[in-house]
Amino acid sequence: MTPAFLLANSDANFTLAMLLVFGSAKLFAEIFERLSLPGLVGEILAGVLLGPAVLNWIRPSELLSSLAHLGVMFLLFRVGLEVKSSSLMRVGGQAALVAVGGVVLPFFAGWGIYLAWGKPQLESVFIGAAMVATSVGITAQVLAARGLLHLMASKIILAAAVIDDVLGLLVLAVVSGMAKGPLNFFDLGLTAALASAFVLVAALWGSKAMNRVMPRVVNLRVQEAGFTFAVLLLFGLALLASYAGVAAIVGAFLAGMALSESTAPRVLDLTNGASALLLPFFLVGIGLNVNLTPFAQPATLILASVIIFAAIASKWLGCGLGAFRLGFAEANRIGAGMIPRGEVGMVVAQIGLTLGAVSRETYAIAVAMAVMTTLIAPLLLKWTFRKATPGQATNDLRLD
Repeated sequence: MTPAFLLANSDANFTLAMLLVFGSAKLFAEIFERLSLPGLVGEILAGVLLGPAVLNWIRPSELLSSLAHLGVMFLLFRVGLEVKSSSLMRVGGQAALVAVGGVVLPFFAGWGIYLAWGKPQLESVFIGAAMVATSVGITAQVLAARGLLHLMASKIILAAAVIDDVLGLLVLAVVSGMAKGPLNFFDLGLTAALASAFVLVAALWGSKAMNRVMPRVVNLRVQEAGFTFAVLLLFGLALLASYAGVAAIVGAFLAGMALSESTAPRVLDLTNGASALLLPFFLVGIGLNVNLTPFAQPATLILASVIIFAAIASKWLGCGLGAFRLGFAEANRIGAGMIPRGEVGMVVAQIGLTLGAVSRETYAIAVAMAVMTTLIAPLLLKWTFRKATPGQATNDLRLD
């Protein structure tokens, strides 16, 4: 039973919950870095330790989810500040091939395995949809921390993740429609058009617009005017992204990319500070969602293991095949970078559970798949990028 004074949803103990989450995340990150392992893996495992799976000191809550959402938004915004839109547009065609391969193969792998296991059709489709997702936040953090965002593989991963989000949205819309009743193809087409238009407009003309606006912003009298405007743009494009049907973090990334050619180093420093404060809540939050109870049944554990293996292999292979003309090394890196499902996979699972389309067992398997792919991806990235030459420090980097 959880001690009452350690519950994260207790208003009187808000500060204690923040101390536990932030402190344990940084402690585990330090330990893992000293072991030459990615620190973010330690931060996720800190969430597993604190959460219902082990100590049950802190449970997922709306407050922690909100902080986690802010954390991943600032992370993608920070990464966007280090990426010129022109550099991503040049790899757009290649990224589209990567994204398509990373959607088709995982979807049919999950669907086929579940059907072969004797599971219902709708559950099988939902597990396939959960395997389609890519959580670029994890990969972006690993690449940024190691100064690798200047590489061609990194640019393709980021661009493919944006395209993947649009494609994943369409898959989720179709699957959710199947759970509700007959599909509305007009609404589906409208959603696809809005999402694609939003991404293209922001990517093509965002930088040009900000190059004209930012010189005037510096004349404002409000304190830290540049950072204030940058945060307003972050939240504004994140909101528009949500209305357009894509993830808010895509809007945050596009906001950063729009400012990449015109923002001052001071804005980068402040953004790095905000990201360092909030990102642990995102990483610990992933671990907090782990629930080991359903896996006491051997059949569930075996099925989960098969799904996790398939999720890793299908994404790695599907995305890698899309980039195979670049050579084995680059394809290997790109495939590994698209593996983590993170919070995106968990959201798909939650939608399925809310609609009554999946059982508690399937929900637990989908969450386990999302968490395990997120834990494994940084290790694979470290291996696949082991011979890569780091660029400049991330707060000075620009992609040309």
